[in-house]
Amino acid sequence: MKCPNSGLYAITQTDNKSVDKILSEVTAVLRGGVAMLQYRDKNPVDGQALAKALLEICHQYHVPLIINDDITLAEQIGADGVHLGKQDGNIKEARAILGADAIIGISCYNFIELALDAQKQGASYVAFGRFFPSLSKPLAAPADIETLQKAKFSLTIPVVAIGGILPENGAQLLTAGADMLAVIGGLFDSTPEQSAKAYRALFI
Repeated sequence: MKCPNSGLYAITQTDNKSVDKILSEVTAVLRGGVAMLQYRDKNPVDGQALAKALLEICHQYHVPLIINDDITLAEQIGADGVHLGKQDGNIKEARAILGADAIIGISCYNFIELALDAQKQGASYVAFGRFFPSLSKPLAAPADIETLQKAKFSLTIPVVAIGGILPENGAQLLTAGADMLAVIGGLFDSTPEQSAKAYRALFI
């Protein structure tokens, strides 16, 4: 599957949740209108089995599944791509393992230079953040709205914003230059399907 050019980018919330609960919530946000899903799980019990199940559900909704951090897991289950932070390998390695059509996303935090370099190396999208206080990533360094504005003029690949994004504050990030909004808590802390629809309305 191709990388979406815009839309809601859901990231799984897995801590202290059963597999059934995770799959139920993911199905709900897919019904609500997610453009892409990332499997993020810092304490996996059986990551391969869960990732496979997520991939099957995502493809039922024609939505790409991205694996956070783990190129090997992405290859093992045939995921649509991988998202890499600064400690997680590089684009060349991921492309060699996952193939020319894989979606490869790169965390660029608040650094436009990282994004320009990632684009040059063949990244599918870049992500900046956090833009607002985030319970999912409380220690993440803050990013500036100006970084999105620079990215809008400097990059040709999709730009993702992440970190504390709610339906109430997401529009300003889209206006500044974000193409996609990546969300964890704002989707999964309450009613996932209704929450997804609220974010989806920002893109219409």
